[in-house]
Amino acid sequence: MAATDPINSLCRFIDASPAPAFAAAGLVQALTEGGFTLLDATAPRWGLGPSGYVVRRGNSVIAFRLRAPKPQRFQLIGAHTDSPHLRLKPRAAYHCVGCLQLGVEVYGGALLNSWLDRDLGLAGTIHLHDGRALPVRLHRPLARIPQLAIHLDRRINDDGLKLNPQTQLAPLWGLHGGGEPGDQLALLLAEAAGARAEDIVAHDLSLYDLTPSALGGALGELLFAPRIDNLASCHAGLVAMLGASDGPAEAVPVLACFDHEEVGSGSAEGAEGPLLAHVLERIAIETGLDRSAWFAALASSQMISADMAHAVHPNYPDRHEPRHKPRLGGGPVLKCNANQRYATSAAGAARIRTLARGCGVPLQDFVARTDLGCGSTIGPAIAAGLGISTVDLGNPMLSMHSARECAATADHAVYITLLTAWMRA
Repeated sequence: MAATDPINSLCRFIDASPAPAFAAAGLVQALTEGGFTLLDATAPRWGLGPSGYVVRRGNSVIAFRLRAPKPQRFQLIGAHTDSPHLRLKPRAAYHCVGCLQLGVEVYGGALLNSWLDRDLGLAGTIHLHDGRALPVRLHRPLARIPQLAIHLDRRINDDGLKLNPQTQLAPLWGLHGGGEPGDQLALLLAEAAGARAEDIVAHDLSLYDLTPSALGGALGELLFAPRIDNLASCHAGLVAMLGASDGPAEAVPVLACFDHEEVGSGSAEGAEGPLLAHVLERIAIETGLDRSAWFAALASSQMISADMAHAVHPNYPDRHEPRHKPRLGGGPVLKCNANQRYATSAAGAARIRTLARGCGVPLQDFVARTDLGCGSTIGPAIAAGLGISTVDLGNPMLSMHSARECAATADHAVYITLLTAWMRA
């Protein structure tokens, strides 16, 4: 994973990751090339080497390094592999007034209008009778959600666009010429995966915008891409992990990239589930720590919840708290919320500010307007579940949760610098 050209490396990572399973596969490939060993969560003993990683259900990855035989604390970065999107229902394919369509569910807090009139591909996994799960990617203009013509909705520019996700978000993927649409879809998936259509028993498939990541702006200072939230943090955390061989011997650097953050993290592979606790405790057990030392290690540990932040929007500057307006290109953003929607405490903020000053990284601050709601991250869930001191940090961006997002190219390199310093702290 090239750190010498961070923004183009990020673009390649995003474009190769149209669904969480592909993001996890990209992480696994880079970790394997970096000398990390896959560990089987079902094995009674791991026999730990200097570095390893665990994969849960193909979508969540936790990696770590051991610098000493008996560690005393964990130094964590947490991120997530999922982004808001449209996901196929189990019986997705049908026809209506001569058109083939797909039934979809809205995954997470997607900006629905951003999915209209885009060329959409399809990616994810299919599951077969024999228990195998195969990756599938139809990287071509398979589907489209056509917007209703203005001639049939004359007041849309005055009243605004309101979409019913059940009846008005179903993509068009062909014309019905007879036959069963479900069988036609199964044949497409089987051909793409190298399987037989009759062997497919389940799927986990997401639509995605086919437009590749690009550098934009007058001087190439902007990044236009899908899924910046939160693949940019996964990528930055990965580069930091690969560069974390040096550091205090007593600390175990850990990178945890979870699925399902955008829908609340409450799953077996989500941050609110037991995955991280199980991995950390197994590291403790296999390095000979007793129960008391395990709890002491947790009490001494600290984590950055790395998730993207809201940059001030030039068309809506009043949507930000007046003295907390992070700008594109201004560096990473420290996120705080008195009601614990973010996990940052004053003590944690002080540690990050000191670290950032030491490595020459500028920091910005975000606090939501008091009269507006506040989003959340994996930070509060892990802090509450494991008692690990956690701060919420991420780069500023615009169009968050759109099918197509925007960030500043210069911010990614300093994000990596700060996260690498954190892994070495």
